[in-house]
Parts: sequence; structure tokens; C-alpha cells
Amino acid sequence: MSKRITVLRDTQPDVLLDATKWEKLSGDPHTVNLNAYTSEDGSKIMGTWICTPGKWAVNYTKWEYCDFREGYCILTPEGGEPIHLKAGDIFVVEPGFQGTWEVVETVRKYFVFA
Repeated sequence: MSKRITVLRDTQPDVLLDATKWEKLSGDPHTVNLNAYTSEDGSKIMGTWICTPGKWAVNYTKWEYCDFREGYCILTPEGGEPIHLKAGDIFVVEPGFQGTWEVVETVRKYFVFA
């Protein structure tokens, strides 16, 4: 079996508007997903996420890698302390994370879901 490499340089991302499944809690947030890659079975997705200010209740069922390029947000685990994230931060959200995701300043991040 040979290993495959997918070069994304010449791809056109799939654009999804307001595609989040999370429950809005406050504000009027709007999202743009620029999905540059989706695995054949749909289990892995990578791309760029842009979001305007607002707050959601979140419940992660997948692992997510995030590389914040712009903006500021606060992730607050249920029963835990707020985690402040800003441009330049790189982090991972593990499956099972529950709490809130609040975009304070419009965010642009690179993401990988697996």
C-alpha cells in the first residue's frame, strides 16, 4: 500500500456559511468555513474558519487542532476557568470538551478535525 500526499496549493475550498451545529447563546455570530480538505470517509477535515463575535454552547465529539491567525476568543470548560486565546495561539481541543466558545473579536483560524 502506498502512502498518499494531498497538495492543497491548487485546490478550491468548499465554502460553507453559518454551518455550525452549536447552539447560539448570545450575539449574532456568523461563520465562514473554507474546507480545503475532507477525507474520503468524511472523518478528517481541514481548512480555515472565520467567525464574527458571539457565544455558543459546545460539545466536542472530535479532536480539533487550531492555529489562530486573527482575533480573540474565550473557551470556558463546564465547571472550569476561562481559557483566553488570541492570534498566534496554537491549541488542541479534545473530544469530550463541553462548555462555551465565545468569539470576542472576529476570529480567523486554521483547523484540522480528526
